[in-house]
Amino acid sequence: MKLSEINSLVELYFKKSVEEDKKKPFLRWLKPDKPTYNWQQITDSIYKLSNKIKSLINKGDRCLILSENRPYWLISDISIMNAGGISVPIFTTYSADDYEYIIKDCKPSLIIVSNNNQFKKVKNFINHNEQKIISFEKIEVKSLLIKDILNERHFKKEINTNLKRNMPACIIYTSGTSGNPKGVILSHGGILANCEGALEILDPLIKKKQPVFLTWLPLSHSYEHAVQFIQILLGAKVFYAENLEKLLSNMSIAKPTIMTAVPRFYQNLYNKINSNFKKQLGFKKKLIDKTLYLGKKVLKNEPLKPGERILNFLCQILVRRKIQKQFGGNLQAFVSGGGALDKNVGEFLNAVGLPTLQGYGLTETSPVVSCNIPGNIKVDTVGPPFKTNQVKIADDGEILVKGENVMLGYLNKEKETNEVIKNGWLHTGDIGEIDTNGYLKITDRKKDIIVNHGGDNISPSKIENIICNNEKIKQCLVYGDKKNYLVALIVVDQKDKNYTTIGSIIESFNKSLSIIEKIKKFKIIHDEFTIDNGLMTPTLKLKRKKIIEKYKQDLEKLYF
Repeated sequence: MKLSEINSLVELYFKKSVEEDKKKPFLRWLKPDKPTYNWQQITDSIYKLSNKIKSLINKGDRCLILSENRPYWLISDISIMNAGGISVPIFTTYSADDYEYIIKDCKPSLIIVSNNNQFKKVKNFINHNEQKIISFEKIEVKSLLIKDILNERHFKKEINTNLKRNMPACIIYTSGTSGNPKGVILSHGGILANCEGALEILDPLIKKKQPVFLTWLPLSHSYEHAVQFIQILLGAKVFYAENLEKLLSNMSIAKPTIMTAVPRFYQNLYNKINSNFKKQLGFKKKLIDKTLYLGKKVLKNEPLKPGERILNFLCQILVRRKIQKQFGGNLQAFVSGGGALDKNVGEFLNAVGLPTLQGYGLTETSPVVSCNIPGNIKVDTVGPPFKTNQVKIADDGEILVKGENVMLGYLNKEKETNEVIKNGWLHTGDIGEIDTNGYLKITDRKKDIIVNHGGDNISPSKIENIICNNEKIKQCLVYGDKKNYLVALIVVDQKDKNYTTIGSIIESFNKSLSIIEKIKKFKIIHDEFTIDNGLMTPTLKLKRKKIIEKYKQDLEKLYF
């Protein structure tokens, strides 16, 4: 299949479904008593649901999806497009204000919800005379149940052949670290271009075996939304995790070969494994130290001496293989995106036998721009750009992207669209550089850069990532714009109230920082920044503006 000749995501699915064995397992939700669906069952379900949706909407209508990850999610997404609609996935963790804003902004004619808990979040913002509802489970108002639709015996096998690469496929709302979410209009060609770039990287990992994915990041996230089409392209078997709390136990069932996640997942993984390592003594400690030392040498393509090769083999058997078994034993790669992965975390995970590829992108680029390559990983970079897009660095250091993957624009926001897309180049708002090997390195967010009293530019995210490498520190926010020095909010566990201990940790990190980057004072808090309290986006990024507003007085007191 030549991706450059595929016209739409719908065409991608149906062409792949013809290639695959109809009885081959495809999708499974890891909730108890949930079945595994094969390709034939999913394809027939898409035909049936497409027929029903086509009878409910007009061409180009927006159709909202509000659901947890499950097979019905993928079925709904492709069915909407096949019926001529535009898919609008939204997070299950949005605030009431966000739901109200999005529904008013995109004016959907169809709402697809999973259950009554999700329906309650939007019911006050729906006009039941104008908007039809399809639900996966029974809800408190009259709706079309998907099971009834999929139980239809007679159905038309219609494939929408009118879709083109430059047409809108979906509208994905950016979670936004401040202000209302913006509806990013992505084209069929944009996501297909992403699939083409990803295939080049993932193809060597598959080794002619059916790849297995464990999906837990919400499918409403632009990253995971694109990944589902990569899964289709690869003919993968896909498991949907029950929830974040059961992720490790789900891994032992799914035994994934590839898994995608955001940096916070890897940070927590690092803290957990590293904390266990620190408890080891004697021979075990020496073995772990050697595992890390030799693993990092291999990662950097540094040659091993004959004795080191033997020792590294023992580390592989006695340490790395045991760690790999905790994640199912078949993992070929973790792929990190949606934010900056700390260099120490990346080196550590790769060294202990968990290959971790850091990539870069944003919703506005469908979403991936670049990614590290298996066997040639540079952990302090986000890898070389995909061949399907161009990347250059502006005079002020901003990363600019051009290609089919760049969004069609923001919904109802022509001014904001024109501010970020100039002469075909998307101005990402990220600061970076390209090294001599063509690898892209992100240094900071343009708008998040702290400019101190002396006019120095300081990256808060770099310092926060370093500080959060200690297992006692859950979260951190660095503050100091137009100030003489930097201060920080340090989130620790309720039982951890020892200011002196935290002070020692901060002081040890300060030794590795430049004078202008050192944290001079800090405030310990015990309330985490979460999605529920509005201080973190659904993609697990800090809402800096809101955190600073809430703790403004505490932060300012640190300057007296």
